[in-house]
Amino acid sequence: MFVRTESLPRTPQQHMTVRVHTPIGTAVVLWRGDQRGADGRHLVEWTVDDDIHWGRNTQPAAAAEPELRQEGDRVVMSGRLHLADDGAAYLQMGHWTVLFDLASPLPIGLDGSWVQISVGSESVSLHPCQT
Repeated sequence: MFVRTESLPRTPQQHMTVRVHTPIGTAVVLWRGDQRGADGRHLVEWTVDDDIHWGRNTQPAAAAEPELRQEGDRVVMSGRLHLADDGAAYLQMGHWTVLFDLASPLPIGLDGSWVQISVGSESVSLHPCQT
């Protein structure tokens, strides 16, 4: 997915963060590419280190539409949740997907439903891809 990123100020102890602008919203996440090229338009892959915990960080979405937003120190992602045969899951957010591991079983019949996942900003990373 192509996104626009802008680097944010940081202290020497912090990892580099960027504000990422997508067609479905904006959030602050970690940047895992060359720091000199952080500002601009990039093809990226998303990584989320937090697992899905149904009822804790994951719940039914209020609306049946993809969304990305910042709420304090958390990133909120809404999309269609799909279960994989290997015990993992992915969230379809518009034209891109984000992979997740499952920390707890999901309710039966959840595959393909709209959910909202809230994770700490420090657990979400962007990795630029070569075009």
